[in-house]
Amino acid sequence: MSSEEFEKLHEMFKSLYDELKLIPDRVTRSHGEEKKKLVRVFDERFGEAEEVLQGMEQELFGAPASFRNPMSTKIRLYRRDLTKLQRDLRSDTGQGFSTRPGDGRLGVYGEQNDRSTQQQAHRALLLQGTESLNNASQSIERSQRIAAETDQIGTDIIEELGEQREQLDRTRDRLVNTGENLSRSRKILRAMSRRLMTNKLLLAVIIIMELGILGAVVYLKFFRH
Repeated sequence: MSSEEFEKLHEMFKSLYDELKLIPDRVTRSHGEEKKKLVRVFDERFGEAEEVLQGMEQELFGAPASFRNPMSTKIRLYRRDLTKLQRDLRSDTGQGFSTRPGDGRLGVYGEQNDRSTQQQAHRALLLQGTESLNNASQSIERSQRIAAETDQIGTDIIEELGEQREQLDRTRDRLVNTGENLSRSRKILRAMSRRLMTNKLLLAVIIIMELGILGAVVYLKFFRH
């Protein structure tokens, strides 16, 4: 969408509308050919204003919803104002002018404008519905991506926990082996300690026996005569 083109069409419509809204009052004060001429001018400007509104609607296609929705509402209000001007003109030309060709054309044009207004309202609703569906689809896609990423993260975490469990199992096995080795070491140390005590006792007995023998030899040699 070209915002510059939209603004240009917006200015064109305001200019046409400013011209149109003066015509019903002028028709009220005019008669004969001048009145028919004003009605023809109104028809021409009315058609041009409709074309400008259609161009503005086309420029809104592809615009962000934050801009398109309020502008679509504004265009519907512009159409309502145009229809009001058209009805004002019909009421002004209804007395003493209802059998003239201009009135018939205004009636047909009014019906066409009402149908066009309804079509534009339906189109705006369809655009809003399409925008809502697009937003919902994008939201679903984002949710699916998040779910896939979450699933992948969960898989990675499970694999990492499995690896950590294997490491803990290996550590536990090593601790069990270490405990068994410590138990064997304690048994060996206790056996060595018992042997050491036994050796000490045997050594003490031998020393005592040697001292007794030595005492007996000294006694027999020096004191017994």
